[in-house]
Amino acid sequence: MTSLSRELVFLILQFLDEEKFKETVHKLEQESGFLFNMKYFEEKALAGEWDEIEKYLSGFIKVDDNRYSMKTFFEIRKQKYLEALDRENEQLSKYGDTKSARNIMLVELKKLIEANPLFRDKLAFPSLKASRLRTLINQSLNWQHQLCKNPRPNPDIKTLFTDHTCSPSNGARAPTPVNLPVTAVAKPPSYVPLGVHAGPFQPAPTAANVNALAGWMVNPNPSSSIQPPALVASSMPGPPHQVPVLKHPRGPSNTLGMMDYQNADPEQLMKRLRSSIDEVTYPAPSQQAPSWSPDELPRTVVCTLYQGSTVTSMDFHPSLHSLLAVGCGNGDMSLWEAGLRERLISKPFKIKDISACSVFFQAAIVKDASISVTRVSWSPDGNHLGMGCFHKTFDSFIDAHAGGVNDLAFSYPNKQLCIVTCGDDKLIKVWDLNGRKLFHFEGHEAPVYSVCPHQKENIQFIFSTSLDGKIKAWLYDNMGSRVDYDAPGQWCTTILYSADGTRLFSCGTSKEGDSFLVEWNESEGALKRTYSGFRKKSNGVVQFDTTKNRILAVGEDNQIKFWDVDNINMLTSIDADGGLPSLPRLRFSKEGNLLAVTTADGGVKILADTDGMKYLRSIEARSYEASKPQVETKVPGSSMIANINQHINKVERVDRSSPAAPLPIPNGVDSVARSLEKQISLDDIANKSKTSDLTEIVDPVHCRVVTLPETADPTNKVVRLLYTNSGTGLLALGAKGIQKLWKWSRNDQNPTGKATTTVVPQHWQPSSGLLMTNDVPDNSEEPVPCIALSKNDSYVMSACGGKISLFNMMTFKVMATFMAPPPSSTFLVFHPQDNNIIAIGMEDASIHFYNVRVDEVKHKLRGHQKRITGLAFSTHLNILVSSSADAQLCFWRIDTWDKKKTLPIQLPAGKAPVGDTRVYFHSDQVHLLVCHESQLALYDASKMELIRQWLPQESSTSISSATYSCNSQLVYAAFTDGNIGVFDADSLRLRCRIASSAYQSSSNSQNIYPFVIAAHPQEPNQFAIGMSDGSIKVIEPNGRWGVSASVDNRTTSPSITNNSNSEQLQR
Repeated sequence: MTSLSRELVFLILQFLDEEKFKETVHKLEQESGFLFNMKYFEEKALAGEWDEIEKYLSGFIKVDDNRYSMKTFFEIRKQKYLEALDRENEQLSKYGDTKSARNIMLVELKKLIEANPLFRDKLAFPSLKASRLRTLINQSLNWQHQLCKNPRPNPDIKTLFTDHTCSPSNGARAPTPVNLPVTAVAKPPSYVPLGVHAGPFQPAPTAANVNALAGWMVNPNPSSSIQPPALVASSMPGPPHQVPVLKHPRGPSNTLGMMDYQNADPEQLMKRLRSSIDEVTYPAPSQQAPSWSPDELPRTVVCTLYQGSTVTSMDFHPSLHSLLAVGCGNGDMSLWEAGLRERLISKPFKIKDISACSVFFQAAIVKDASISVTRVSWSPDGNHLGMGCFHKTFDSFIDAHAGGVNDLAFSYPNKQLCIVTCGDDKLIKVWDLNGRKLFHFEGHEAPVYSVCPHQKENIQFIFSTSLDGKIKAWLYDNMGSRVDYDAPGQWCTTILYSADGTRLFSCGTSKEGDSFLVEWNESEGALKRTYSGFRKKSNGVVQFDTTKNRILAVGEDNQIKFWDVDNINMLTSIDADGGLPSLPRLRFSKEGNLLAVTTADGGVKILADTDGMKYLRSIEARSYEASKPQVETKVPGSSMIANINQHINKVERVDRSSPAAPLPIPNGVDSVARSLEKQISLDDIANKSKTSDLTEIVDPVHCRVVTLPETADPTNKVVRLLYTNSGTGLLALGAKGIQKLWKWSRNDQNPTGKATTTVVPQHWQPSSGLLMTNDVPDNSEEPVPCIALSKNDSYVMSACGGKISLFNMMTFKVMATFMAPPPSSTFLVFHPQDNNIIAIGMEDASIHFYNVRVDEVKHKLRGHQKRITGLAFSTHLNILVSSSADAQLCFWRIDTWDKKKTLPIQLPAGKAPVGDTRVYFHSDQVHLLVCHESQLALYDASKMELIRQWLPQESSTSISSATYSCNSQLVYAAFTDGNIGVFDADSLRLRCRIASSAYQSSSNSQNIYPFVIAAHPQEPNQFAIGMSDGSIKVIEPNGRWGVSASVDNRTTSPSITNNSNSEQLQR
């Protein structure tokens, strides 16, 4: 096939993709053999459609082409065979994790395909402008029209099957043919959206930077034959939602004299809103790689806020970026401080003055007082919180609409803060903050679903959408809609502008369940791009949000899906560690570094990027230095705005007995003058000082504890303890070399299936009854146990003085053994960038890097004098930190394996440099926690310098184990006297002491202490301890550590009192 014919195939592929002929696209890819769609291949592989995969591959390769092709087909048929085997076969009955197996196979297949020379130049779509085929046809039509002997100003093109010619009208004699120069024809834009025009031919499109309504309010008389002299031919029919605007603009009245444009003549107004000389350029095609990295998105779950009822709406405060308003299906409204994980206010809906409501509403609310919040929204200045509700009988909790209030938003017409509402009565209304109605817009023929007020230049307007799929635009003049368009899907649609107000997006779902996310070209009122990546059918309406002028996010298919606004292909998707509903609601903070998403069990997860995590940490750090606030929320007189109690003297919490925590003051600037007012009293400060320094927990009622079954064995103390990465299980290694696994099940009591203290887990074993037993040498020396878990929880690697064993976590079978002593291994960790490489600390003070796949030690590092006791990687700094039994730290480059520095930890006077030293990186990959029996210390790994350290006040006790919480805001430390300390991770200030009496009975506590401690991978306030008697306990607070319920102010144990003499080094 010639080069031009090949390019034509690509143009057809692009056209088919834009028209959503998905199956046809893949069929043409296969039959032409020009483009291998890796994404389509991945989808089919993960779905297990092996026949379809082989059929698709057959268009590109054959089994006997080369060794890569042969291996590709072999891997596919092997997987197909394994999945088809009879599950009654005892040896294969444990093959149950199909999803993981397919993922592993897919990684190998992708490598084979990329290495296969037959796929060269077939894995990437060429760089094309969007809708290139349409553009070429338009150019051809323009040229044909130029050559017409009798060119009409308003030509009529009805077919592409024959060349276009303009025939003489009314029998008039054709004028002498004129050969027009090419320059006489208007240059077409890079893409003219065919089908969006006022006549058979489209006038030159309006400028992209004119007012938003300019293109939507096109020629007020579409039947007019008067056209601009420069024409761009367009005859191909477009999608049904791309239709000409038929509404006529009407002259506004001067009801409130809003802005200078309201007194303008309608024709003058239209001239301002319309341009016919500039071109609209469109961005590069969707096939280009996104300019955003997934790492820049708020993807890390930092906390879960348990609301206790289905969350229906959320909104972050515009200046206090971690303050989240939440509305619920039961009518409750809550304010959460995400940085403190605390609910500051929780109020049911309350009507201030029911006598002011209509008698119909009063009767309905008496009959059925159930209320559901449909929308919560902060005003732009943060002083007001609007709340729209739905009443099950009367469909409204206010007299704003005769039916449910479906949406509300704040706007600033005439520099006056107003509230725009819409409802089931098909109306849009604008109110001032005193509840006085200013405008009343009618024209929708179905309930109004959403509103979007906006301003461009001096013109303010409102977009609205209704349940019949209509989009209308209104000026503040009570003169009717200026726009009447069909939204994609023609059902529930929401409209949002980008943060800078320059780009317009909509997202909605059709009655058939098809979802649409699109960007509009404001200057033309046409679709600019349609984003792909949705599943075929949704049982409900998808929700979306946008941030940073670059990112779109949609909740669908139990996931959060992200797009770069300039790329129609999905950037990435995450499941936020699971537990999301089918169609989760989501909301970005105004800075875009936090993302709230609803959970299936009536909660909200807060996700953050790196900046967001730093922001939340700064709030939590400040919360223990500030005093309790008094919060006053300004509420207008009208019941349209949620009554959140105008004078709240104390901050209300989930746990009423918890000490008060302040709202943050971001960047050191007190923004409460324009948001929430705070009043601080001397009594508050005095009360705060009594409890914020240290919280004592000595009674079991002040925390929640669950003891794992089948654990107590005084001869087999727990020496290593890990949570599974999924957070659903605990893995323990005993001194006898036996590993045990406990799992939490998903049920009504525990809908997430995560580790919790409310449900006792099950000691899990395969039906074969196998145990994960390590090789323990029979000698007098006590072996050093070590353990590491793979990222996908599929394999665990451990040793206890003998060979290293690799176990399958589903069958408990030993997959491999390696590295027989001597020397024996003392510490294990998977390489963060390659799960096949294991870093192994050795008894002889060396560090080995073992490649499991090739069964070979690739590198050996030497620099310590005694056995290795800790290893920690920082991919951000490109370093490995190792620690040894002589209290030495070594810093190594992981690209060259050169040693950068050796650093002894600073021991107390008279303390010998012996004992295990453990190292843990903070989530920022810069700060390093060092745990020694004598101290906790923080280091700046980028500078390889000590920042601060904490020493026990008494020498009679020592630290047995320590670790970071999952969000790196806390440090949990266990002590040999049975106490557990909870420290602030940044300052190493002791927040909370948990006495042994709080988690074990006094009769069993003698000489029993927590030997090892582990933090839950997703819940920052949960940890587990492995005891010296072999028992394992999971512990959680009744709230948060450091601000727990019923604080006991008894005398603090001297072992972990805040040491005023602790050394702190400021560099």
